Amino acid sequence: MPHVGTWRTSSAALAIPNFIDGRWTAASASESLPVLDPATGELLGHVPLSTHEDAAAAVQAAARAFPGWSAIPAVERIDVLFRFRALLEEQAGDLAKLLTREHGKTTAESVGEIRRGIESVTHACAIPTLMMGDTLENIATGVDCETVRQPLGVFAAVTPYNFPVMIPLWFWPFAVATGNTIVLKPSERDPLTHQRIVDLVMQAGLPPGVLNVVHGDQTVVQALLEHPDVKGISFVGSSAVARAIYSAAGAVGKRVQALGGAKNHMIVLPDADYDATAKAVVASVYGATGQRCLAGSIVVGVGDAYEPVRQRILDGASSLRVGYGLEEGVDMGPVISRPHRDRVAGYIAKGAEEGATLVLDGRRSKVPKYPAGHWIGATVLENVRPEMAVGREEIFGPVAGLTRAASLEEAIELVHRNPYGNAVSLFTTSGAAAREFRLRAQISMIGVNIGVVAPMAFFPFGGSRGSFFGDLKAQGRDAISFYTDQRVVISRWPTSEK
Repeated sequence: MPHVGTWRTSSAALAIPNFIDGRWTAASASESLPVLDPATGELLGHVPLSTHEDAAAAVQAAARAFPGWSAIPAVERIDVLFRFRALLEEQAGDLAKLLTREHGKTTAESVGEIRRGIESVTHACAIPTLMMGDTLENIATGVDCETVRQPLGVFAAVTPYNFPVMIPLWFWPFAVATGNTIVLKPSERDPLTHQRIVDLVMQAGLPPGVLNVVHGDQTVVQALLEHPDVKGISFVGSSAVARAIYSAAGAVGKRVQALGGAKNHMIVLPDADYDATAKAVVASVYGATGQRCLAGSIVVGVGDAYEPVRQRILDGASSLRVGYGLEEGVDMGPVISRPHRDRVAGYIAKGAEEGATLVLDGRRSKVPKYPAGHWIGATVLENVRPEMAVGREEIFGPVAGLTRAASLEEAIELVHRNPYGNAVSLFTTSGAAAREFRLRAQISMIGVNIGVVAPMAFFPFGGSRGSFFGDLKAQGRDAISFYTDQRVVISRWPTSEK
């Protein structure tokens, strides 16, 4: 394969290369997709739809690199990550600008995403402690027992467009810190910022073949699933695809953590601080233009809480300014693409058809300076019921559904009627209500007076029910367990008789 050289963006449209065995490498594919700035419509590059052969070459490079990389002591492996972390800090501003251009989120949101990615790298730097085993002497006379954690080989990660920096950094730093090698298939919609990140980790001294990147669509994903040298798959995306990947990987004995979609409920009790609650709800629903799995979706006003929180949410949502994320004063950027904008608009129309009351319609939103942008403004639908499409399905856009409940018990029942189980929040000043909620929510990520239930990197991230397929979540100690096998060593050593 031809060597492309150090990857850099320019004002001209680029053929975006794969990264295999330490080199920027042109894909063998003849087909590609455009990468566009979703606010301006500017062409930023062409991402290749790589072939099975491209994916196989990346896996082979990772397999060749594994013996040497896994033999390096953990304390030396993390030296690379420490240097990489410093480079991320140094380049955070430029990375955030590029991220805003290719994704559309605001500069503040891009900076926040970079910070959360750095947080994962920081946690991966603790691998010498996190990989420690246990020992017990004399489990029987003269017999000792110990456990050790060892890497498994080549892993794959398939990540989505909504957090193209943070989510890859949930996975590959932990994989390589534990001694594995990895192939990343990032989203084909916004792959540019992570290309820069690969440059930085190679500058930090990561050996060739330890991290590989193959661009493409489901063809690459299928190739990674089928390849016998791939030991496990980390995935974030829709629940339908997460379920399919879980089934396919499990059928051939691969480890899999597959994080899917969401329909997150936010329950407001009458004793809540309404001003603080509305601020948290608006930030949750409309941050990142609703394109995140932790976005609030259904707001449940319990009893007398409904009317005051409804009005505050409307006031907050209607005040949000839509525009280009690189400009000052912008609260919400575009959605990722024109088809996605049409999909969200279709859900809004469907909600009105099914009987919800459209009290704030974001479909009218325009930014005259950028007519090619994929704009959709903050939207509020009232009287949303669980059987409606807008009450049941993931919209992944800036749409709040409002509904009522007579009690906390009824509100929790609404949560349980939904097939998803990613996150849920309760707003209250009652410790007793919060404790009851925590015991009965049956959702993996629970917030109390928190709008975006995002665990820090040293805690596990992942949902339940239709939002997660697997046993071990992303991040935290689960990441260490996922990327290693725990071996138990039982030993008896003969002693010479006196």
